Amino acid sequence: MEPSRTAWRNTTHDWAADVDLGHLTRIRENPAEFAPGGVLHLILETIAYPADEAASTGGGRCTVTLHADGSVSVADQGRGTDTRLDERGRPVRKPIMATKDLRFFDDPGAETLPDGHARRGMSVVAALSEWLVHTNRRANGAWSQRYEHGIPVTGLEPLAGGGGTGTTVRFLAGAQLAPLAEDFGRFAEAWPGLAVDVDDRRGGRASAAGAER
Repeated sequence: MEPSRTAWRNTTHDWAADVDLGHLTRIRENPAEFAPGGVLHLILETIAYPADEAASTGGGRCTVTLHADGSVSVADQGRGTDTRLDERGRPVRKPIMATKDLRFFDDPGAETLPDGHARRGMSVVAALSEWLVHTNRRANGAWSQRYEHGIPVTGLEPLAGGGGTGTTVRFLAGAQLAPLAEDFGRFAEAWPGLAVDVDDRRGGRASAAGAER
């Protein structure tokens, strides 16, 4: 029998709980503190995870898509978000969207993102978005899950296999956040070892730009 999830080793997030409502509420009530610069900061918080993957594997690539409906997606071809089976054989995904990142959130010395503001984690993106869809493909299976204001509103919905591994996060930022500036592309060049493609589909436009360092 697998051990209880409360006994699992915590590295980036606490496996014991799926949702930390108090944590999400704190973020939602303080958007200027947790997302200074608005939508740009949410995008950079999201890219930071493929950047982590690239740093640990020797390189990587992700695509940032600016969709016509105002949403943004960040897709990579990494190993996917860690998903395990609990003692009853049920799949449990690492609660990166709805609980705090133990490495950064309460650390005054946390790393700084390319906009000059502190990294706090994906819970900031989820909490300050009207909705977010997390699509995950790992070697042992694939699933998708939807969140609204940081709270999961579906379970892990299985996806057809194939297509390799990787993670796609698509979100619609809340209207209270500052919109994305036109010079976003320069921020995409900030992570050594990570190639970032930007696909701008807003207003019917379709363009792509790549950056790699």
